[in-house]
Amino acid sequence: MPRARRIARRRAPALAACAAVLGWPLARGWPLAHAAPEGPRQAAATPAATEPGIRLTLPWLLVQVVPSPALWIGPGEAHLGIRWQVTPLLYSFGMNRKLSPWRAFVVEPLTRHAGSIELFGSPEYIARPGAFGERWMLRGGVRAYFPLLHRGDYMSCSLGGSAVYARERLGASYEAGVYTLFGALGVQVTHTPTAALRSTTFTLSIRYF
Repeated sequence: MPRARRIARRRAPALAACAAVLGWPLARGWPLAHAAPEGPRQAAATPAATEPGIRLTLPWLLVQVVPSPALWIGPGEAHLGIRWQVTPLLYSFGMNRKLSPWRAFVVEPLTRHAGSIELFGSPEYIARPGAFGERWMLRGGVRAYFPLLHRGDYMSCSLGGSAVYARERLGASYEAGVYTLFGALGVQVTHTPTAALRSTTFTLSIRYF
C-alpha cells in the first residue's frame, strides 16, 4: 500500500498537466474535432428558389399601351411627343443565380434594375407639323441597367444605343437614364447626332413591367 501511494503521488502532477492541456481548449470554447458536413436532412431544410409565375396577361397589355410623355428638341424647334417601349429579350446579371436570367416581354422591376442587358424597341410619336407618317420615329437597340441604391429598387441608371428610322432616313442614337421607385419612374435623355435627324429627346419614363 505505501508503494502504491508513492506511485500515485508521482503520477498526480503528470495527470494534472494532461487534464489542464485537454481542458484549456474546451474552456476557450474550441472544438476538439471538425464539425461534420451537413447531411441530406439539413440540406433539404434550405428553401429552394422558385421561378416567378410571370406571363402575358390582359392587364399587362393594357399597362403597356399607356405611353411615356416626351419632349423632342430639333434644330430651331421643339415639340411634345409620346413614347412606348417593349423588351423582346432581356438577360439579368444581378438576380438570384438559381433562377433563369432570361426574360421575354414581361420583366419584373427587380430583374431589370438589379443589373441587366436588354434588346428594346421604342416607337415614338412627335406632334410636329407635316404629314402623319413623318411624325413617327422607330428605335431599336440595346440598353444596360445598373443598380445604384438598394439593388436598384431606390435608384438605378441605364446606358444604351439604338438605330432610329424617321422621315425615310436612318440614323444612330445613344441614351442615358436614371430611375427610381422600383424602376417605375425615370428620366431618359436620347441624342441623335446624325445630321438629317439631329435631335435630343427627354422622356419621362413611366413603366411597371
